[in-house]
Amino acid sequence: MVVRVTEAPFDLGREAQALSHGRTDVGAVVTFSGICRDEAGALNALTLECYVEMAEAELLRLEAEARSRWPLTGVTIIHRHGRIVPGEDIMMVAVASAHRAAAFEAAMFLMDYLKTRAPFWKSEELSDGARSWVAAKAEDDAAAARW
Repeated sequence: MVVRVTEAPFDLGREAQALSHGRTDVGAVVTFSGICRDEAGALNALTLECYVEMAEAELLRLEAEARSRWPLTGVTIIHRHGRIVPGEDIMMVAVASAHRAAAFEAAMFLMDYLKTRAPFWKSEELSDGARSWVAAKAEDDAAAARW
């Protein structure tokens, strides 16, 4: 189990491979990475703010909940904070299990809950110089409600 809140970039492939390397009980690893997009050229950067210890504690709670619901052999959650430019990874979830269904479901659960429960505050730096906070989305709440 890896839960990390960091300003540093991460290597998605290396992190995902670590979940199955040298193991014979892993039949599936599902990964998701959130990548900063440029919003058709309108976005220069995102800034994600958090209280690191609080964010890590919440991610650990979500990881424990996923483990209680599905038979997982490993979970990695990494979420960056600080200034992130288009094309850079923002976060990743990787889930390992003996079977694909559990890995896919747990990854979806973690993503839906990360969007609504993880204490990160996001602001946009637009190409026209404007800055604004990004509001929560009703569709993210609806996705989390299905679990």
